[in-house]
Amino acid sequence: MRFILLILLLAGTAHAMPRNATAWDADAEIPRDYRLRVEFHDTGGKVRVAPGIEIPLAADIRHDIAVEHDEDDEEKIVLRHWTGDDLVRGPESHPGPAPERPVILPENAAFTAWVQPIEATGHAEIIRRWNRESMRHGRTIYERDCRVCHGTLNQPGSLPTALDFAEGEFQNGADPLSMFLTQRDGYGQMVAQPWLTTYEHYAVIQYIRGHFLRRRNPGQLTEIDDAYLDGLPLGKVTAPPEKSMRPVDPYRQMDFGPAMFWTFGIAPDHIARKGIAIRLDPGEGGVSQGRAWMIYDHDTLTLAAATTGDFIDWRNIAFDGSHGTHVRLTGENHLIQPISPGWASPDGSWDDPRPIGRNGVPYGPVPGDWLRYEGLYKHGHDIPVIAATVGGTRVLESPGFIEHEGTPVFTRTLEIGAGDRPLKLRVAPADQYAAIEGDGTLEKSDGFWVATLAPETRTRLLITAGPDTLENLILPPVRDLAAKTQGGPPRWDAEITTTSVTSQADGPFEADTFPLPDNNPWNSWMRPGGFDIAPDGKSAAVATWNGDVWIVEGVKEPAPATLTWRRVATGLFQPLGVRYRDGALYVLCLDQIVRLDDLNGNGEFDFIANFNNDHQLSESFHEFTMGLQTDEDGNFYYAKAARHAQDALFPHHGTLLKVSADGLSTDIIAKGFRAPNGIFRDDDGTLWVTDQEGYWTPKNRINRIRPGKFYGNMQAYTDITDESDDAMEPPVVWITNAKDRSPAELVRVPENLWGPAGGTLLNLSYGTGRVFAVPYEEVNGVFQGAVVELPLPAFETGIMRGRFANDGALYVSGLYAWAANVTAPGGFHRIRHNPEAPAHVPLEVRATPGALTVVLSDPVDAASGISASYRSWQLVRSRRYGSRHHDERKHPVGKTTLCEDHRTLTVEIPDLAPTDSYELLLEFKSTCGKRVERSLHGTIHTLGG
Repeated sequence: MRFILLILLLAGTAHAMPRNATAWDADAEIPRDYRLRVEFHDTGGKVRVAPGIEIPLAADIRHDIAVEHDEDDEEKIVLRHWTGDDLVRGPESHPGPAPERPVILPENAAFTAWVQPIEATGHAEIIRRWNRESMRHGRTIYERDCRVCHGTLNQPGSLPTALDFAEGEFQNGADPLSMFLTQRDGYGQMVAQPWLTTYEHYAVIQYIRGHFLRRRNPGQLTEIDDAYLDGLPLGKVTAPPEKSMRPVDPYRQMDFGPAMFWTFGIAPDHIARKGIAIRLDPGEGGVSQGRAWMIYDHDTLTLAAATTGDFIDWRNIAFDGSHGTHVRLTGENHLIQPISPGWASPDGSWDDPRPIGRNGVPYGPVPGDWLRYEGLYKHGHDIPVIAATVGGTRVLESPGFIEHEGTPVFTRTLEIGAGDRPLKLRVAPADQYAAIEGDGTLEKSDGFWVATLAPETRTRLLITAGPDTLENLILPPVRDLAAKTQGGPPRWDAEITTTSVTSQADGPFEADTFPLPDNNPWNSWMRPGGFDIAPDGKSAAVATWNGDVWIVEGVKEPAPATLTWRRVATGLFQPLGVRYRDGALYVLCLDQIVRLDDLNGNGEFDFIANFNNDHQLSESFHEFTMGLQTDEDGNFYYAKAARHAQDALFPHHGTLLKVSADGLSTDIIAKGFRAPNGIFRDDDGTLWVTDQEGYWTPKNRINRIRPGKFYGNMQAYTDITDESDDAMEPPVVWITNAKDRSPAELVRVPENLWGPAGGTLLNLSYGTGRVFAVPYEEVNGVFQGAVVELPLPAFETGIMRGRFANDGALYVSGLYAWAANVTAPGGFHRIRHNPEAPAHVPLEVRATPGALTVVLSDPVDAASGISASYRSWQLVRSRRYGSRHHDERKHPVGKTTLCEDHRTLTVEIPDLAPTDSYELLLEFKSTCGKRVERSLHGTIHTLGG
């Protein structure tokens, strides 16, 4: 007797029946719902699928038996049986449940069999029904979800590591099922897309095959025939139709409050880069749900546009995730003014004095002795008030809107403070009609209506299509703007509670989770971009990337504990850094550093004060402002990214910046960064910055900053033309993608905390949700080191910002927004050290001729033996995106010596030499007998003595 078994692995995990056997092993895993194919040779046999259910099968013909649990009654199974291509039995329902594994009962002959899962939808059925409609559906999904990274036939994607379908080679299989599994489950840096239905996945695959592979890349176009389709996962008879799990666009539901700071495209080639959109009509839902708006630019204090109807198109990395886009107004523009000074200079000039970028466009704010935007006052649900100084004279302005007989009338109410001269304001273009109510004069000049306003006056200006519109118009009283600058009633008086959760772990580091108030009345999208512990030590301020600020109380309490969340500000422009200083709360936004002031003590911030808006800002999606730190003198520090795949336009692109304690000046400390995700400042003043792989940045890097130095990105703003590595400051460590695809902020463990790990530099990971130790050394003035994971499970979202608090815990927050391995929208956590459990964290790493020495935080079992392996590779820095590993090889390793302290390991590597990257893998046992593995990825610039 002979048995032949073929196991076909089509849908993930192998479901193995042992060779020469008729049943699965007791510990073998098989699908809960399965399809079994059997062909007996010479004579027939049976298959037992459940107690009392044996199906006789003829010889020399293919049989398919499908067994699935009934969706409506788990105690029943549904059975189907095909002979060849004909369904000869079922679907029929039987009492169940089915046995854990079917049993094949051959009479006396050999057989061939394989098994695979049954899924909710039949894959072959979907492919057989491909048509023009599914092709169009696939194109829609591709344009929405895939185009940004993978590109088009004529335009490369923004993520060069993503496959170019027009000419690339698939790494995880090019057949439809392999492509489906790559999309559904993810592969490498490809993020899983589980929210798509099977039909939607295959619609995208149809589009990729037809649009890219068939036209440009036929070598990757696999054949689809009946034999291939016959082997695809079968669909369940009892399954309900699949529904897309794609969430409703959260940004469309969010209440951003009455005003929103953002970059707004007004018209082609007309952009308010530091825009403030203010809703003018009453109603719920905030600025995005209105029907009339005025958009100011706070660099120039000009009214850039007045619009009605729809708001914006939402295409922006912070909303729909798209790259290379910026938000544009989509309503009807009734007024458009150029982005140039809205008020005349003290000597009467309108000429724009701002520095000119390399593209001929001015960037940054008008000098403060001419114009200075002071901030935005909010008063309950009233229209906000803009505060500014014009030539030293304080000015308040608030816009308004009246719809009179179907025609819009826009208003500008102004209060001019004490001063020594009248001020001149560009009210509107001359092709509009303008009128003045109150003190002052109005005339046409050089294509604009210009108002001349005396000190200590209140005026209302009206802008509409023509004078007839104002006939019979009954105006409300002129608003008292000064009364709206003292603080108003609360806007968001609801408090949301969540309960902290402990990990219940017994390892050296334990994590508590602070659940975010995702279910809130304003549909706020909870993706924390930064936080800080409040001066009271009991609460924290958390800013979300889409513009909220929340105060959460209860974070210091042991979990489980009640957390009380209150929204205290909203409408900010992509805040990615938070810092308390002298009791006041500062938030780093893309357009400015704001100070949030609670003017009447009711717990909400009424004044969004411009502490510093020196930021030079283009419409590039990529130039994030990251992190916010202070020094003992009150100066602030943050990092600004360069543009993606484009040369810098102005000096702030790709820099580390210092803002003076009074907020009146900004200095560049270092240059040459690509996407520095946060900074850290040591007590001795040393600054540390991470950076991300990309053009001119072959891998991720950790940098110890030397003021005035250049850090390698030739597309940052620099006068350096030497492209060699010698012209840049080397990193402390190059980090390869497999280790950490996106490092974020660094933080140092205080010397008196976490036992032997006190003083250790840590790196937080946006890309993997991990926390890394960064042991390093200085050799002849050059810093070099490594990264190694803390023994702590990864969080479900990227971890970007960290603060140690006075309870000895490390608090961390982060989000998912662009490519990462962990994709939960956001998270806020506390990491506690458990001194009872050894951590074996590498605290030091030293490279000397012929050996690497690693000092661990805890002792090793000397008698158990230590194993070590070492490999190295080189990188090539170029104008290409990233770098592959060059000359990667394993090195012979000699003995590993354990010093008397049982914590210091010296690994002999006879041919150890400087290298861009290495991996040192150590395996040993702790003193309690537990096996420990530590993988250090590091860089060696020079060997010490």
